[in-house]
Amino acid sequence: MRIILLGAPGAGKGTVSEILTEQYGIKQISTGDILRGAVKAGTELGKTAEGYMKRGELVPDSLILDIMEKRLQEDDCRKGFILDGFPRTIAQADSLKEMLDRLGMKIDAIVNLEVPEDVIIRRLSSRRTCSNHDCQAIYNIYSKPSRKEGVCDKCGSPTVQRDDETEEAIKQRLATYAEKTAPLIDYYRHDPAFVSAPSIKPEPAIEAIRTRVGR
Repeated sequence: MRIILLGAPGAGKGTVSEILTEQYGIKQISTGDILRGAVKAGTELGKTAEGYMKRGELVPDSLILDIMEKRLQEDDCRKGFILDGFPRTIAQADSLKEMLDRLGMKIDAIVNLEVPEDVIIRRLSSRRTCSNHDCQAIYNIYSKPSRKEGVCDKCGSPTVQRDDETEEAIKQRLATYAEKTAPLIDYYRHDPAFVSAPSIKPEPAIEAIRTRVGR
């Protein structure tokens, strides 16, 4: 099972991915994960990517695709994978299609998660993250609070609101998404694998994916 998840920040891609990973044993993959993995492994591609990251520059699409191509051929992706947050642009989508064609891989479902903007703002602005960089546990003051307010259940460090999860920052992120990433919905809309599903709760999206892939 190979899936592309589309959706604005806070649309629930992480939650849907977690459920699919548990049920089907497929791997969730984000660009951040593969870049950190390549850097940690000390591969040549990882070293090149690390140079861009240390300089505070964007890692070029071509390099991300090279790293992803190797990642998707690793053993833990044999059962399938979920691409979470990639592609982000139509140019990346074109390059991804070429790469998957070259590898003989077919995407089974391209899923757009639909969530109203006010729900997204509430979701993200109520998140709290463990300040310990080795922990980074995530809580939500409404739906998943820590046992003691402001304290991580796992390591006891303070929980904080990230700078990019204030209401003002979230609105800016959504504006950027609408400009740069939302056009992917039209790009994929006529693909037979495309499906759009409400994601206020994860169950409709999971059911839409099961229907699409016949499982």
